[in-house]
Amino acid sequence: MGKAAALCGGGGTRGLVSLLSAVPCLACQELPAMSAEPGGRGGGGPAGGPPATAVAPGSDTYKGWLFKWTNYLKGYQRRWFVLSNGLLSYYRSSATVRSDGSSRKQVKNAPVPVQKIGTQAEMAHTCRGTINLSTAHIDTEDSCNIVLSNGGRTYHLKANSEVERQRWVTALELAKAKAIRMRNNQSDDSGDEEPASQSDKSELHGTLKTLSSKLEDLSTCNDLIAKHGAALQRSLSELENLKLPAESGEKIKAVNERATLFRITSNAMINACRDFLDLAETHSRKWQRALQYEREQRIRLEETIEQLAKQHNSLERACRGAPGLSSSSTGVTSTAKGSVPSAKGEASDEDEETEYFDAMEDAPAFITVTADPKHHRRSGSNLSGASEGHPEDWNLEDSVFESSNQSSYNESTCKDLLPKKRRRTRIPDKPNYSLNLWSIMKNCIGKELSKIPMPVNFNEPLSMLQRLTEDLEYHELLDKAVKCESSTEQMCFVAAFSVSSYSTTVHRTAKPFNPLLGETYELDRLEEFGFRSLCEQVSHHPPAAAHHVYSKRGWTLWQEITIASKFRGKYLSIMPLGAIHLEFHSSGNHYVWRKVTSTVHNIIVGKLWIDQSGEIEIVNHKSKDKCQLKFTPYSYFSRDVPRKVTGVVSDAEGKAHYVMSGTWDEKMECSKIVHSSHGSTSTEGKQKTVYQTLSPKVLWKKYPLPENAENMYFFSDLALTLNEPEERVAPTDSRLRPDQRLMENGRWDEANVEKQRLEEKQRAVRRRREAEAVEALEEGKDYEGYIPLWFERKVDAVTGELICVYKGGYWEAKDKQDWSSCPDIF
Repeated sequence: MGKAAALCGGGGTRGLVSLLSAVPCLACQELPAMSAEPGGRGGGGPAGGPPATAVAPGSDTYKGWLFKWTNYLKGYQRRWFVLSNGLLSYYRSSATVRSDGSSRKQVKNAPVPVQKIGTQAEMAHTCRGTINLSTAHIDTEDSCNIVLSNGGRTYHLKANSEVERQRWVTALELAKAKAIRMRNNQSDDSGDEEPASQSDKSELHGTLKTLSSKLEDLSTCNDLIAKHGAALQRSLSELENLKLPAESGEKIKAVNERATLFRITSNAMINACRDFLDLAETHSRKWQRALQYEREQRIRLEETIEQLAKQHNSLERACRGAPGLSSSSTGVTSTAKGSVPSAKGEASDEDEETEYFDAMEDAPAFITVTADPKHHRRSGSNLSGASEGHPEDWNLEDSVFESSNQSSYNESTCKDLLPKKRRRTRIPDKPNYSLNLWSIMKNCIGKELSKIPMPVNFNEPLSMLQRLTEDLEYHELLDKAVKCESSTEQMCFVAAFSVSSYSTTVHRTAKPFNPLLGETYELDRLEEFGFRSLCEQVSHHPPAAAHHVYSKRGWTLWQEITIASKFRGKYLSIMPLGAIHLEFHSSGNHYVWRKVTSTVHNIIVGKLWIDQSGEIEIVNHKSKDKCQLKFTPYSYFSRDVPRKVTGVVSDAEGKAHYVMSGTWDEKMECSKIVHSSHGSTSTEGKQKTVYQTLSPKVLWKKYPLPENAENMYFFSDLALTLNEPEERVAPTDSRLRPDQRLMENGRWDEANVEKQRLEEKQRAVRRRREAEAVEALEEGKDYEGYIPLWFERKVDAVTGELICVYKGGYWEAKDKQDWSSCPDIF
């Protein structure tokens, strides 16, 4: 009883807690140290370094000395490297802070306590560089060297021995794998990423309230235990005072001591719970202060960004209104109707945003001068130069180009074949819902657009598969290209077709629906226009769609497009990845090209507008003809026509035959080159080429938009028919997608609810697929993952890329109405 009574004192519980606290935490123990000594070019002899220390088993934090290559004068220099949270940073030194506040340098080969490696402010202030391992490439040159590369940044590092090098490589690989997993676990447009919850604070208070409630329950239990324990002790004392045999008295004493120990233990438990609650409350206040500070900083940053955007808009308006601020001339010495201005302007022609565009730096600047065909007929034998052509070849009666002037949709495509079915010409008007785009997008700066959960308010009632099919609006250009005997003439029509696909985007600032995995879309116009098209969503991460078009008029087109997009705060960049293939049946000419970057401006403030920029190189892999097209980015300071597109068609020997000119939202013209010569040197040191051309011919002209288009999402005539209900289509067809149909009918609230349902259903399917993959891995079996239904992956014989190509079976299944193999995605 004496020992038990001693434990009953006020410090008994604290002593128990102190005893438990004295047990060392394994997570705080340091791993065996490793040192890194340099030895490299120009850096002097090797010198010992302090040990590198892993912070905790299972964490991705690693610290230590390595030598980093700086330049050929200084060679390798010793730097302190810190690997944490998938980021590798380096510092000049590893200054530590003593407990008394004085700083000191790390002593050679001395252990490095993790909790004393500088302060966060010091580390942030002295950081010399950081590389993100999630997208970095890790390589080993020799026994001691490590090479890290990420985009344009490369680190050449050296360890003291191969063992130390291997430890660092292992730590880097583990950190990279963890960073990749964290990135892949982020949400997608199918709603994996939940919207930012505003109940964090209330949730924290709720947790504390629950803890307090549990503590009260424990206190109540403690009171009951104390009450019943005291009664038990009184009963035992009474038994002890009774005249009982000596053996019974000893047993009663033992039971009494055990009851006392039980009460002490209960008190200790209650006190420990109270200490835990106090600690949680203390830390919660600290977390609340930190959270409040971060929220205030974020609000200030948002206000600053919005203010800067408004100031930028004001400056732009002031620049446009100020006289004499236009750029200098690019050296066009003589122009006439249809001539092409210089394809490259002064450096000042581009504003600050063009640094993100795919600039065609090596494209030669050229000047075109329209020549008199009659003059060249008389003196054609006297022409000389790098490239010549005969005006007689430009025969307006026999050339296929003559028919290209018929730009009317009905005249050029439906003159001899009348439509078998009357298509719709309007859809319900777009509802007038007010919603601030910036309020949603400000939380998504730097993220992938396909991973941002967006309400249908920012969509248009078409899927990405239907937008891909919309590229065929001017398919008659390919029908005319089939009739061309010359491959360079045919290239002109293919170039015009590649530009025409952007004409529908000039007013289309809304986002199409991201297709669900396995979603398809067919456009069967075989009887009307001679082609049939099929699209399928073949991948969800990254989102990729495969497209195949067959035309009985002599051509086949196929592509696999992956849309990569980034929100940069002020504008949105959309980068289609993947090649477009076009093959003509009779000639065997196989054309390949890629799309340019699309940019949506004024995300924060102002009216949204779209621009196309970059270059398209179209290559005929049979004849080796090429067409280089440049999409000039819009600039407030440029005198060029907005949305200008220029280019040159040349043969395998590099001889230029045609000049392409126009705008991607209006029309494209083609001028035949009859003579070329070298002109003056530009201010950039490049020599301009002067092309003498015949009068231009219009190859393509945009169809006028239908009446009331501004209230129908600015849809073209073809776009209005893309989501028109049709019978006998596959159950996975985009026309049957319920949220898209509800949005088209103006029922946006219901569409948002339906969109969430479809996204959750897709997430469940993906989780089940991931579980099957894990189960197969545990059993040692191969798991193929998702396999597209109508397409298969093959290596392209021309480009050598692995792409999805149509494997057949869809149209046969449609004829039989056998859709048993289609998944249930809606």
